[in-house]
Amino acid sequence: MSRKNGTGILCLLPGLAGFTLFFIGPFCISLVYAFMDRPAGHFVGTANFVSLFHNKAFLRGLINTVRFIGISVPVNIGGSLIVALLIRGIPKRRSLYTLIFLIPFVIPSGSMAFFWKSFFSFNGVLNGLLHTAGLNTINWLDSNLALAVMIMIFIWKNIGYTMVLYLAGLGNIPQEHYEAADIDGASLVQRFLYITLPCLMPVSVAAVIMSIANSFKIFREIYLITGSYPHESIYTLQHFMNNMFLSLNYSRLTAATTVLVIIIAAVTQLLLHVEREKR
Repeated sequence: MSRKNGTGILCLLPGLAGFTLFFIGPFCISLVYAFMDRPAGHFVGTANFVSLFHNKAFLRGLINTVRFIGISVPVNIGGSLIVALLIRGIPKRRSLYTLIFLIPFVIPSGSMAFFWKSFFSFNGVLNGLLHTAGLNTINWLDSNLALAVMIMIFIWKNIGYTMVLYLAGLGNIPQEHYEAADIDGASLVQRFLYITLPCLMPVSVAAVIMSIANSFKIFREIYLITGSYPHESIYTLQHFMNNMFLSLNYSRLTAATTVLVIIIAAVTQLLLHVEREKR
């Protein structure tokens, strides 16, 4: 092993040690709990998982989580790509517009949740504007519209981060490709479909994976805005696991965590396989 590689490994060791101690280790311990009736109890096999998929709260959280990801991630990816293309076409003050879209990503969750709760609550700013305009007020956070509100908050917070990924990807596309397309008389749509999108495939896969990961973090905002038991349309897996933790039901909590990790790992591997096939 060369000295350069040895130095790199030494630099990675602290981070690897922390990741193993605070992530891998606790997950392995929780995996053991998932097959027991209680911590330091008896081995029950897959009974916790069978019970989990007969639990209405878990199934509701799973369905809502899948629905939220299925809507918010494609909208975030598509919107970020459009914004990146628009900013890429602006010759001046490109950095300023990029910074404007990045501001929501760095705002603390507590401050953001306080603002959106004040804005969307029944006696909040938005209903005040509707009342002033002579329109009926809406219970935004305690109706089926709550899902749309959470999707909007997710897009508002994450579109800037994903846009930066696409800006970097667009900057790495060789201009010779576009010059050759211009010589061949390709239209803007053809250039986008046959040059831009294929060249952005690795970036798109990374953006989708990061968007899925960030979609699970939206629980912080949902919890701060609506509490432990929100409207059933935004009751997610994280709510279920948080409530299991508060009720000290560690067996069901760890079983739900294991199911969630398996789903995320499977989706990630599928996306990486698609990206490799498209190369």
